[in-house]
Amino acid sequence: MELHPLPGAAPAWQGEIAPHQLPACCEAVKNRGGRLVSLWGTDRRHLGGGFALHVALSDQPGLVCLSVPLDAANPAYPDISAIFPAANRMQRAAFDLLGIAPAGAADTRQWLRHGSWPQNAHPLRKEFDGGRVHSHDADVYPFVTVTGDGVHEIPVGPVHAGTIEPGHFRFSIIGERVLRLEERLGYKHKGIEKRFESLSLEDGAKLAGRVSGDSTVAYAWAYSMAVEGIAGVTVPPRAAHLRALLLELERLANHLGDLGYLGNDVALSFGFAQFWRLKEDALRASAAAFGHRYLMDLVVPGGVSRDIAPDGAAALLAMADALEPEVRTLKAIYDEHAGVQDRFLTTGRVTPELAARLGLTGLPGRASGQAWDLRAQYPVAPYDQLDVRMATHRGGDVAARVTVRFEEVFESLRLVRRLLDTLPGGELRLLISNVPAGALGIGLVEGWRGEVLVALHSGKDGAIERCHPHDPSWQNWPLLEHAIIGNIVPDFPLINKSFNLSYSGQDL
Repeated sequence: MELHPLPGAAPAWQGEIAPHQLPACCEAVKNRGGRLVSLWGTDRRHLGGGFALHVALSDQPGLVCLSVPLDAANPAYPDISAIFPAANRMQRAAFDLLGIAPAGAADTRQWLRHGSWPQNAHPLRKEFDGGRVHSHDADVYPFVTVTGDGVHEIPVGPVHAGTIEPGHFRFSIIGERVLRLEERLGYKHKGIEKRFESLSLEDGAKLAGRVSGDSTVAYAWAYSMAVEGIAGVTVPPRAAHLRALLLELERLANHLGDLGYLGNDVALSFGFAQFWRLKEDALRASAAAFGHRYLMDLVVPGGVSRDIAPDGAAALLAMADALEPEVRTLKAIYDEHAGVQDRFLTTGRVTPELAARLGLTGLPGRASGQAWDLRAQYPVAPYDQLDVRMATHRGGDVAARVTVRFEEVFESLRLVRRLLDTLPGGELRLLISNVPAGALGIGLVEGWRGEVLVALHSGKDGAIERCHPHDPSWQNWPLLEHAIIGNIVPDFPLINKSFNLSYSGQDL
């Protein structure tokens, strides 16, 4: 197999292999300590080909993207879920959307369809009309049944009592002890990947920033990185600094909110109120600096769409200086509160061994001994100048995930100050033009949940042929099923919030 470097900021290579070579390539990467990052398909029939499977793997030199041509009449490829368990749902989603099938897979249940389009239709095939409304077919999902004396089932969702996104959780229990949890997601499917195909490269950035609303900077940056890689554009230093500043503000706000929710889930309403007060201060500072509380539409291909306000740096520094001592005080309260620690410690544990085997990534991965943070391992500008201090823990329980959040809050505050102190002058954006058709660009950014990948296939005249955004929640949702085993049902909201995974990010 011959690999060719993919242009762009992140170290990435691309190669084409035959379907029968896929398992051996994946096994070799796994044996070197690598893991699956993403899996998606493309329809090339209108270009005179068939279909293709694309597999992005994290390997020793960086990201390796393998493309596997598939026959138009029988688009099948070898199942890789036995090698990388995280591939299971990705493969099922790829079949629902494109009709490419993993041969020999044990689990072939639909994942995204939910009866919303005809059984034999596949929305990402080029002939599928994305604007057509289909009748809602019957949808019976074969959950795995657990039997035995005293075993009961508790179905929860997909509609929940709180203002959270829909997802179905099927608990098999004895008393309050959980024997098994099975998730069913896909209720947030909005046809985002299909919508990308009707947009220009310029307009795609706005949609990318709305894949998962709490990660708008991460997705917009990954998308823009993919466009810039195809176009051969390096963003100006000031724009790169501002992007990193926006990303750290996004990370900070989300961690503050989660720390509040985690307090609330163990009946410490004081913690909830205090952290959400601090999150509000952070959001207001973002609005003062950049005109938007959640920083939408600021990262665009070629740079950023607006500069920091004249008094924006002062607002952000004042926020950081006021916030840090309060967070340290709250951390001491969380650490010393007997009731909080009783609920946090040993709850929802994912061992480092299980995390490595199943591919846990991002913040939950770092809390289970998986030392992986793109800002430290493969830093793009300006992170290559910042010496990011990666937060890790080996406990793997709710307490460990809380600890990592606290440490990342302090690190983000340090980075905000450093970025403001070293913010260079110069241009904010370069013009993107003459983007070649038929090229693949990869964007990879460490969002607050974990690594966000955007794979972009360019079309003619600045159009999008195919765009696949990938959220780290794809890898992490299955681990939540393992984290709850042996715990009691009332601990599930706490364990779930300690992961805080995205529904929208993986229900494309």
